Amino acid sequence: MRPLLLSVFLTFAVPVLAQQPTAQVVSVPSLAPLIDSVKGAVVNIDVARRATAEQQEMMERYFKNRRGSGEAPLSPGTGSGFVIDPKGLVLTNNHVVDGAVTLKVRLDDGRSFEGEVVGRDPLTDVALVRLKGRFDALPSVKLGDSNSMKVGDWVVAIGNPFGLAQSVSAGIISALDRQIGASRYDQFLQTDAAINPGNSGGPLFNLRGEVIGMNTAIINGQNGAGTGIGFAVPSSLIKAVVPQLEKNGAVTRGWLGVGIQDVSPALSKALSLPARDGALITAVNEGSPAQKGGLKEEDVVLAIDGERVNSSTTLTRIIALKRPDATVALSVVRAGKPSEVKVKLGVRPDLENVGDIRKAGAAPNDPHRIGLAFQDIDPRMSEATGLPRAGALVIEVTPGSPADDAGFHRGMAIIELNRKPVRSRDELMTALKAMAPGSVALFRVALPGSAGKSLIALEVP
Repeated sequence: MRPLLLSVFLTFAVPVLAQQPTAQVVSVPSLAPLIDSVKGAVVNIDVARRATAEQQEMMERYFKNRRGSGEAPLSPGTGSGFVIDPKGLVLTNNHVVDGAVTLKVRLDDGRSFEGEVVGRDPLTDVALVRLKGRFDALPSVKLGDSNSMKVGDWVVAIGNPFGLAQSVSAGIISALDRQIGASRYDQFLQTDAAINPGNSGGPLFNLRGEVIGMNTAIINGQNGAGTGIGFAVPSSLIKAVVPQLEKNGAVTRGWLGVGIQDVSPALSKALSLPARDGALITAVNEGSPAQKGGLKEEDVVLAIDGERVNSSTTLTRIIALKRPDATVALSVVRAGKPSEVKVKLGVRPDLENVGDIRKAGAAPNDPHRIGLAFQDIDPRMSEATGLPRAGALVIEVTPGSPADDAGFHRGMAIIELNRKPVRSRDELMTALKAMAPGSVALFRVALPGSAGKSLIALEVP
């Protein structure tokens, strides 16, 4: 009824409005041309990773302690990303791909490719993925200058929130250099452009179509409700780590070897500092680059190579972006007097145990890479469902995996592989592990409550 009343009101109101002076119409530029020019480079990322201990416990309760595949089942996840190189390099968040056993990248034009993690950096939550297979030059976008952004500048986010591919939202930069406790290298751009689960890893564009941030985190309100506050890793930080990720698979950082804290107003007064900022050195590690360079406890670092240090977090971030073995000049205040100390940086220890990313994840011929988890067929289930007494029961199919694409469903019984009988899940796992990547596996499967059998073929990743 409300639309009808509104229509009647407008009908009678028109003559009255017509007597008023005509207001000047302001034309608002459309974002459509910008979005059309960049959306082809925005991708959706589907992953499968090992279930957590809690998820595995729930699965065991669901299947009433039946014998499983011997490993944690796979759980699906989704995120976003963007192509930065036409040859198939994609940027996304580390937390999107961390622990992934299978990884699929879906493009805006409908194509999809298997992906492999080239490198990842947990401390900035940045990961680099390479597409596998053959393709022509892909649409790509370039990284812009996040340092040029100001509070109030317009931005556009594109991603895959809640699985809704190519969703677009717009807003402004709400704040710069936000520290939210995600890591010691926090330097987020804050935006009110709508960001939701699934947007992680997607691009934040300026109005020139350049990526000035990677959408990474949100603040949840009460009961998990959104608050309209999102955070993006700035492109300046991404640019600093991408070359190392592509070359080495991980990031090697400079290291001082000190304990530090922020300078409070009271400390500033007590230490006779010229300003209420800087980073106070509270400890110098034995044998560290800092000790060798002559830094001392209660030194306050105000700048590094001329770049201002306004907090302990800033010092950590500046040093981390320096090359190990580089010599840096630190402007310090010692006992109330300004001084300069030169330190040759060391290599930051791998405290996160990232190691060589190429060694992480499942082996190329791990059967779980196809997106299946299975168990032996329980005789009681065989009687209740009409399934064969011997074989491997499919208990999990990862969405977007090769198995999912091939047509596997939960509850199927695999009774043959490559025309040879499958009597147990162990037998199936052994046979799959023996298959070379790129070969084709031919499965014969049976369905519950059906006397029929089907053939399913898929290429082993």
